[in-house]
Amino acid sequence: MEEINELIAQRIKKLEELRRSGIEPFGGEFFADDHASDLRDKYGSSSKESLEASPASCSLAGRIVAMRDFGKAAFAHIQDATGKMQIYFKRDLLGDKYALVKKLDIGDIIGLRGKLFRTKTNELTVEVDDVTFLTKSLRPLPEKWHGLTDIETRYRQRYVDLIVNPEVRQAFIKKSAIIKAIRDFLESKGFIEVETPMMQPIPGGATARPFKTHHNALGVDLFLRIAPELYLKRLLVGGFERVYELNRNFRNEGISTKHNPEFTMLEFYIAYRDYEFLMSFTEELIPYVAKKTIGTLKVPYGDDIIDLTPPWPRIAMLDALMQKGVPQEILRDREKAWDWAKENGITIERDMPLGKMLDEIFKEMVEPELIRPTFIIDHPVELSPLAKRKPDKPDLVERFELFIASREIANAFSELNDPMDQRQRFVKQVEAKALGDEEAHSMDDDFVRALEYGMPPAAGEGIGIDRFVMLLTDSQSIRDVILFPQLKPEQEK
Repeated sequence: MEEINELIAQRIKKLEELRRSGIEPFGGEFFADDHASDLRDKYGSSSKESLEASPASCSLAGRIVAMRDFGKAAFAHIQDATGKMQIYFKRDLLGDKYALVKKLDIGDIIGLRGKLFRTKTNELTVEVDDVTFLTKSLRPLPEKWHGLTDIETRYRQRYVDLIVNPEVRQAFIKKSAIIKAIRDFLESKGFIEVETPMMQPIPGGATARPFKTHHNALGVDLFLRIAPELYLKRLLVGGFERVYELNRNFRNEGISTKHNPEFTMLEFYIAYRDYEFLMSFTEELIPYVAKKTIGTLKVPYGDDIIDLTPPWPRIAMLDALMQKGVPQEILRDREKAWDWAKENGITIERDMPLGKMLDEIFKEMVEPELIRPTFIIDHPVELSPLAKRKPDKPDLVERFELFIASREIANAFSELNDPMDQRQRFVKQVEAKALGDEEAHSMDDDFVRALEYGMPPAAGEGIGIDRFVMLLTDSQSIRDVILFPQLKPEQEK
């Protein structure tokens, strides 16, 4: 830390010298006509002789990330949003402005104009004939950022991570492309994008603990939404037939490689369809986005190559459990399920409903094996208070979860549109909440009232965008695809 403080002091001294010489160290606008990647694309095949015969002028702006001073000349690398370019400062060419070069540090931001040439080692380089100081960097960039063992430092100081690790920036550029491809696909299918409340008087649409806040003017408590589902279905009641929302959800839950309390979710709803339709729709959507953004359906992820080519297997949840050796008799008996879980080292609470017990067993026994895309269908009704029952098996619902690389990527179901059944399920959720289940639904009388006006048969789906991006960028932690993930306050570290 003492060394860092000394380096900062040296840079502050240079800043003061710049000001005394009439140069503003935190300057104004600079219009650069070029980017590093554009120059490489345009002139990358140009020979040394052709550049000498017909010099190409250019202008760049960016951050100095490397520098070698040779007294009367200096080489540096400047980095902009597209990549790096070598630049060459020559005292004979710059004249009095060469004194400015002597004040440059790695991390400073400059604008420059010059001509392209090739060095003795044949590297495409800009010979600078004019330089403008734009921003003084007071902190030195880390020399061995890649070697940091404390990955949390990279997440906390993402701004530095983006400077020194270009591949990190590329992951977020790809995330933007993935989101755009999703929007393009949905809008090509007649969906319209809508916005629903982020602050809700009653949290609903998922089983999760909400964040709570208070609105002073109204004098009411509000909750950051855990899902937009109930509002999107109100739009189906109002006559919209194909809607989607791509935005943030907030859940007051633990942090892991798969969970962040603030995350991006896509939810879309379509009238007059069911969950069978959505499985085929999802087999079209995900390959479209993969092909559009990474150019292949053979996705490298960790040690695996995951083939997204449809069709994908469809396995009933209870069948998947039995395939992993779970005895059939425990699937209908809560006490037997608890005893079996205990014998097999799976921790579950004894007062859980049977469906939740089976879900915990599923997470331990089945989920880690679901590497290739797989639909797990037909879940117990206790797990899905907003889904339509299967006509032939009313204790199950018409629902699927899509798993890829051992992670839930999507969750969908045929929507429950029977207001009487919905009210009864809300009542059971309220009872569960009273017994201590903090993730259970609250009663939402207005949503039931909306259903009483009549909601058409419909299907809805949610896709975790961050997890989907993890898959397509070969990222092992959700923090790698969220620019500023939640962390403990620095002083508590």
